[in-house]
Amino acid sequence: MVAFLEGLQADAVIFDFDGVIVDTEPLHYKAFQRILEPLGLGFSWQEYVDTYMGFDDRDAFMEAFAAHGRSLDADTLHSLVEHKAQIFQIIIQNGIIAYPGVTELIKKLHHCQVPLAISSGALRSDITPILQQLDIAHCFDVIVTADNVTKSKPDPESYRLAFDRLNLRAGTSPERTVAIEDTPAGIASAKGAGLPVIGLTNSYPKEFLSDATMIVDSLEELIPFTVY
Repeated sequence: MVAFLEGLQADAVIFDFDGVIVDTEPLHYKAFQRILEPLGLGFSWQEYVDTYMGFDDRDAFMEAFAAHGRSLDADTLHSLVEHKAQIFQIIIQNGIIAYPGVTELIKKLHHCQVPLAISSGALRSDITPILQQLDIAHCFDVIVTADNVTKSKPDPESYRLAFDRLNLRAGTSPERTVAIEDTPAGIASAKGAGLPVIGLTNSYPKEFLSDATMIVDSLEELIPFTVY
């Protein structure tokens, strides 16, 4: 077990990905616009932050079409998601930079044998090459992505699944499994799964993260944790 700031105790930690480990949101936005703008369905960065940031790719495309009163069948949706994933892979080839402190925190928790997971609305194909670039892929016992769930955050499905899989491996409890999130939708998802949440102000100011158990401005603040 470890104890973070304010005495928050954790037997396991579940990280969100986008906006927590790496700042890929502008890259996802860019990929969406390359597809949607030619269709007359583009949206501004502020609209992305206000509406789309908490969605997985499926729900984001469904929202973009619905916002213009246009229908979207399952085959077209599948094709759009695949196309966006391909574009994203091209974009990230230019390199990805992790947020300050995050790789040090993850490696330190892993070294202390704290079970770690990811619960993300991104596709596994988006996540895996970035984890490999950052040399932290080996640190995670469980990775839950949009490929594994039917509902995106704020629905708690992804966090429930991540917890259940961690619990099978490590026998942890919800109240000792801490989620780290940067969005209101992510916080609602984790809390819906019964998990305490550390809110991170990478994407939203503190007042938008008030439902979190505690709030930090950087994951560097969590590095000096205590091991029990």
